[in-house]
Amino acid sequence: MKAFLIDFAASRRYWIGLVLTGIALEAAGLYFQYLRGELPCVLCIQVRLLVVAFALIALLASFFTRSRLAMQLFHGLTTLVMLALVERSWQVLAVERGWTFGSCSMDLGMPEWFAIDKWLPSVFEVQTSCGYSPLLFFGITMAEALLVFSVILAIISAALSVASWLDSRQPNPATSDT
Repeated sequence: MKAFLIDFAASRRYWIGLVLTGIALEAAGLYFQYLRGELPCVLCIQVRLLVVAFALIALLASFFTRSRLAMQLFHGLTTLVMLALVERSWQVLAVERGWTFGSCSMDLGMPEWFAIDKWLPSVFEVQTSCGYSPLLFFGITMAEALLVFSVILAIISAALSVASWLDSRQPNPATSDT
């Protein structure tokens, strides 16, 4: 199992799979927004930004799979983004269920130098207040599915990050004398 994780952690297939996962999640969000009329709240947009972040990291990582140091860096970054995704997903569910209360503004809160909501309003503009997420199937809400999915992604990412670190402790075959 350890060898599988180490090999998978440095495989281009993993990173491309993560890019495709990000694209699929973004497409699902846009489907619900534009075809089902479910407007995104500030937490939803923050989730979208985190999805774009891990997809872009994965795309970049797919070009550096031969570098152990780069793999450690990209796995670490991806794990941090996934943990942030878990936190935002929990917030979405907590607001939906009434476990937490707070103001959910219509302002994304990004600095002026990163006004992504102004540059790409069709994707990143906050359009409604928080508190509701649509039903997907079998009575499961988008918030519930998002939390479960983000926890799974975070566990995979953390496991591969550890595998990448374990791999770095092994001698590099490219520099070995044998």
